[in-house]
Amino acid sequence: MGMLTEFKEFAMRGNVVDLAVGVIIGGAFGKIVSSLVNDLIMPVIGNLLGGVNFSALAYQLQPAVIGPDGKETAAAVLVKYGAFFQSIIDFLIIAFAIFMAIKVMNALKRKEEAAPPAPAEPSDEVKLLTEIRDALKKG
Repeated sequence: MGMLTEFKEFAMRGNVVDLAVGVIIGGAFGKIVSSLVNDLIMPVIGNLLGGVNFSALAYQLQPAVIGPDGKETAAAVLVKYGAFFQSIIDFLIIAFAIFMAIKVMNALKRKEEAAPPAPAEPSDEVKLLTEIRDALKKG
């Protein structure tokens, strides 16, 4: 079997295709959640806390260096804890959404597993052999 054929079998295997679809949908979902947090949730939280813009919250470790011509030669060194806070909220929302999706999937799976099929009735041969066994035990 050639390498190309093996690769084709690997790439077309169900798990690989499912994983690729999951990664693509996950990336799009991440963008949606980031927009939800950045554009809807954080402005409301910032407004409730007195007009705070979380993306601008930072601690300055070193100020920007301005050259003799008035232009910035080195950017300020900042610890951007506001952006970190937004990332934490992004993560919590994504984790909760995934938790809810898995919870729904598990509930559906439990419904499928709830009714196990009835055991099959023994064949005529098994019935006959059982009668012969029982007759030999008596006899």
